[in-house]
Amino acid sequence: MRETNFIQQNKGKWQEFEAALDGEYADPDKLSDQFVQITDDLSYARTFYPNRSVRVYLNSLAQRIFFKIYKSRRSPLRRIREFWLEELPRLMYESRREFLLSFLIFVVFFGIGVLSSAMDPEFAEVILGPEYIAETERNIEEDDPMAIYKQRGQFGMSLGITANNTWVAFLTFMTGVLFGVGTIAIMIKNAIMIGVFQYFFIERGLFWESFLTVWVHGTLEISAIIIAGAAGITMGKGLVFPGTYTRAQSFQRSARRGVKIMIGIVPIIIMAGIIEGYLTRHTETPDVVRGAFILLCLLFVLTYFVWYPYTKSRQPLVKPLPDAKIPPDNIQRINFTNIKSSGEIFGNIFLFYRNHFGKIATVAALTALLFSGMVVVFTIGKPAESFQFPAGLLGMFRGLPAFFDFGKVFYLPFVHLITFTILITRIFSWLQKESNPDERSNFWASYFKTMVCVAPLVLILAIQQWYTLYLFLAVLPLALTWAHAAQVENENNWTAIGRTFSLLRGNVGRAAGLVLVLFLVGMLFFFITDTILLWFYLDLVSWIIPLEEAQMTQFSVVLLTFISFLILNLILALFITGFGLLYYTLQEVREAGHLRQRIQEIGVARRIKGLEQEG
Repeated sequence: MRETNFIQQNKGKWQEFEAALDGEYADPDKLSDQFVQITDDLSYARTFYPNRSVRVYLNSLAQRIFFKIYKSRRSPLRRIREFWLEELPRLMYESRREFLLSFLIFVVFFGIGVLSSAMDPEFAEVILGPEYIAETERNIEEDDPMAIYKQRGQFGMSLGITANNTWVAFLTFMTGVLFGVGTIAIMIKNAIMIGVFQYFFIERGLFWESFLTVWVHGTLEISAIIIAGAAGITMGKGLVFPGTYTRAQSFQRSARRGVKIMIGIVPIIIMAGIIEGYLTRHTETPDVVRGAFILLCLLFVLTYFVWYPYTKSRQPLVKPLPDAKIPPDNIQRINFTNIKSSGEIFGNIFLFYRNHFGKIATVAALTALLFSGMVVVFTIGKPAESFQFPAGLLGMFRGLPAFFDFGKVFYLPFVHLITFTILITRIFSWLQKESNPDERSNFWASYFKTMVCVAPLVLILAIQQWYTLYLFLAVLPLALTWAHAAQVENENNWTAIGRTFSLLRGNVGRAAGLVLVLFLVGMLFFFITDTILLWFYLDLVSWIIPLEEAQMTQFSVVLLTFISFLILNLILALFITGFGLLYYTLQEVREAGHLRQRIQEIGVARRIKGLEQEG
């Protein structure tokens, strides 16, 4: 082919590449594909036009793409900036109808709470409780109606309020999985409660004082609850209205959006807790100052969550939002060579789960059966004396601490070590086989290596302090990456721990983000299963199986132990899969092995119009 024809044939493609390079944002995966095409053209030019300017031009273009690939790797700070300035505002705009619905539900039932209190003087006592009413009445008589905000220390109050607000927001969001009905019910309850609370002070001629005190922190706090309601309705909408997606795909898409919106209100919840603990108690502050502060908080919420998303929606989308793509319904294979964001890893987790759910569920059930069997056989006394599950909502969740009370049941650490190691080893072996089908691993060698990595996690569980869960989640990425490195790279544990620190260095934020998302999803999954319906089915079992009351109590405890441990195993499997997939991303980030391989292939197989050149 003549050089002029070669240039004429490809100049449109090269100009497109140059435009992509000049843009502010560039998709690394797309750049990687472009890099392959350019290097093919460069290889052809080196062969047929070695002394012409087109070779120099293509070489320069290939270099620019190569450096752009590395430059386009998003640093944690850049990813954070994109999330808060681009992704979250656009998600809020896409969920604007759900946001409006959540707001309207709150306003309407806030009004119902006020109206009900005005019509029935005893309604406030039913909603707020007689103890709270009596205490507030005493505070009013002592001429300090807002004294309830001054009873505890500033730090302790801030911490407690933040934890409570986080729980309420999370509960509001997670119950959206019940087709949105749960979220709406919780929104109704909270709105009525706040309406009753506000009218309680209006009735006693304290509207202005209560308004300025409560809404100093309530502006952010209630805004966070309303946005959490929007996130829950968004998730539920994916189940109710799947559209052209399958219901599973639609739920996956809506759940991702809901989780990201929930992450967006975390700073607001923390700030509201700090304000309530440190500022609300200062009721002597001039009314003008408190009123101005309330307006400032309201202006922030309206600006960032209403006006700014609307503004961003009017601007052209420079690049598609992350995680917008949903895999088709056919069986897919995970690409282990690409560098993936936390959102992409999150999507791959569910893809892996779908492809291997039968095997994962089987191992999870067998280890749960092993745990339950040892509870029955080795527990001193009856199982109900060691493991108790309060009847009603979240009964299993409230019974979980007994699973890790090693002082009460001495053999539990060994059981956890055995069962966790089995689950981790098996899932990592399936990941390894999928990433490299030709490679075979020795199960028992991997098992004992993994046991060493799991031991620190079991020791942390033995601490049994308020910070145990946080410490466990902090060490979990290190332990799982360590176990996967030891198993996949066939190294001893000491070499693998050095390898682990090397991979995680500079990627702690990526690992922490994955832990947070998986923890939210895991808690959501647990609370979905731990509902009143579970107790209904237990009652159904008691009707079918003819046992005495004492025997049925013991049987129910063992059955709930099995179910609880099975759910914990399925949640742990999410973390195992997630950090197994993260390992391959960290490996590519650190070593760029796949990219180096592609670079080495440049010029090896010369192609003409997509066909390999002979001889």
